[in-house]
Amino acid sequence: MADSAPVLLVERANRVAVLTLNRPAVLNAFNDELLDALTRALRDAERDADVGAVIITGTGRAFCAGQDLQARRQMFERGEVPHLGAGLRERYKAMILRVRSIEKPVIAAINGIAAGAGCGLALACDLRTAAEDASLAQSFARVGLAMDSGSSFFLPRIVGLGRAFEIAFTGDPVPAREAERIGLVNHVHPAGELLPQTRALAERLASGATRAIGLIKRDVNRAVSVDLETALDYESYQQETAGRTDDYREGVMAFFEKRPPHYQGK
Repeated sequence: MADSAPVLLVERANRVAVLTLNRPAVLNAFNDELLDALTRALRDAERDADVGAVIITGTGRAFCAGQDLQARRQMFERGEVPHLGAGLRERYKAMILRVRSIEKPVIAAINGIAAGAGCGLALACDLRTAAEDASLAQSFARVGLAMDSGSSFFLPRIVGLGRAFEIAFTGDPVPAREAERIGLVNHVHPAGELLPQTRALAERLASGATRAIGLIKRDVNRAVSVDLETALDYESYQQETAGRTDDYREGVMAFFEKRPPHYQGK
């Protein structure tokens, strides 16, 4: 049964669009409906001359826990093998490219855990603010997957190769203050001040020289992301391979059975 509440809340005020992921019962994990809704909302914000900046945040205690694994669990229980590459190419790629191509500042207000593809979404944004109790995790390896949602492209560019490998290999959450120290987020605020402070930043940018800001974003994108589309395509290929492994099946089942996974490297 589909969720009765909208999976994405959209608010516009003072030239700022606030897009709130709204699946709190599953920590705002992505399903197809949410991915499509977010991509459409970003497109609408891009086209709206009254919007000068965008904030992406989450309802409840999470920013986004990544892909909703419930459907994957059901596939494994039926003995089916998931095809992850197609979903990445059809939906995640469109979402990440939309974040990067909109010539307006996009700020992730990370109100809780940002894991997996949720972390990838945050990394794709131009700026990141975080609540003091928030964290970011490249949790892919913990369920036997490669990186996706642009993570392999953005993470090493933001924190450098060594830290990127450590964050990705271990899957350990990076607490907000540590994330600020290593440049993974720009600012950390008390939880109750996160959205007001982020909104103030967004309003400042939205009231500035928005055409110049758009051109700056275009310039920076060209300087550092000439290969972004290739990186996204390669992630899709890698994830298709990882999604067929026994380790991924074990990772998903262990997640739901609340036990440590027992990986065998196959």
